Amino acid sequence: MIRVTIPAKLEYRDLAIRLVVSACKLVPRRRRGFSDQVVSAFSEALNNIVLHGGGSEVKEIEIVLEPLDDRLVIQMMDHGKSFDPRTAPEPDLDALPEGGLGAFIMRSFMDEIAYVVGPPNTLTMIKYLRD
Repeated sequence: MIRVTIPAKLEYRDLAIRLVVSACKLVPRRRRGFSDQVVSAFSEALNNIVLHGGGSEVKEIEIVLEPLDDRLVIQMMDHGKSFDPRTAPEPDLDALPEGGLGAFIMRSFMDEIAYVVGPPNTLTMIKYLRD
């Protein structure tokens, strides 16, 4: 298990993404596209916490990564405004929206998403290996 706490600032986004990429490499037998999908979902979740979580209210984001034989589990905890990505409306993709795709990307790329309103708010995302 990997646990890190980062400041809730976009300047730390690249560092957090590198950590997730490294955790993906610890999952044996990962398939093509596994890391890309995990990183996309994670970066959208991180952006949502930093940009929409309440500004200065969110001081830190705790990230827990658990690479297992058959999946990668990511937990993100914060003390900002709560938002359950499972409840976001489906975007009208035919309209080519410029925003509002973060929750859609998370739901599309991850196999399971759970959200618990805090404090701390806890987002859990799981990506399984597929044969």
